Amino acid sequence: MLTPTDRDFLLGRKTDYTEHSKKQKRNRIRRRVQNAILDFSLLFGSLEDRDRNTVFDPDDDEREAFTEGITDMLAFLHLGTMGYSTPFEDMLSEGVGRAEQHLAGSSYRMVDVEFNVDSVGCIDTGEVIEKIENEEFAQITDEELRAFVRLLSMTDEFSPAEAQERIEDSVDEYVIAVDESTAAREEAVEELTD
Repeated sequence: MLTPTDRDFLLGRKTDYTEHSKKQKRNRIRRRVQNAILDFSLLFGSLEDRDRNTVFDPDDDEREAFTEGITDMLAFLHLGTMGYSTPFEDMLSEGVGRAEQHLAGSSYRMVDVEFNVDSVGCIDTGEVIEKIENEEFAQITDEELRAFVRLLSMTDEFSPAEAQERIEDSVDEYVIAVDESTAAREEAVEELTD
């Protein structure tokens, strides 16, 4: 869909454009995107199943980027169709229905597709961090917790595996401390009763 120079333009790698050439470049990119969207009708109707399956079977080292691309494609479509004459959820439902009919080999196959977007609002990450630092865990709402974990997982510094390891280490240390405390208490009780 995009040429190498389109990518360089969008990534800001090539900046020697005049204002007029920038407008022309943006216009060409818009036309390519529109044509690519129109091409999906052709791809859905005419591309052989084995070719489609090959497209969606990337090499292992490309899988994460490919999945990110699909996610961003859906985000782009959702953003682009806001205010569009047909709501995104209607197009999504219709598209999934067509795919199911294709899979069943029958236009009589009906599916019920539900798509909801429940906005929980924006969270103040500083406020959540303050609650965590002050050990005010009961004050953290479920929405704040879900949003905070989602944001945390998007950072490069956070690793679920490392977090699990740290939690397990902390739990082990806690269990040892509890055992030592219990042993010390029992010893003190014995000394008092002797």
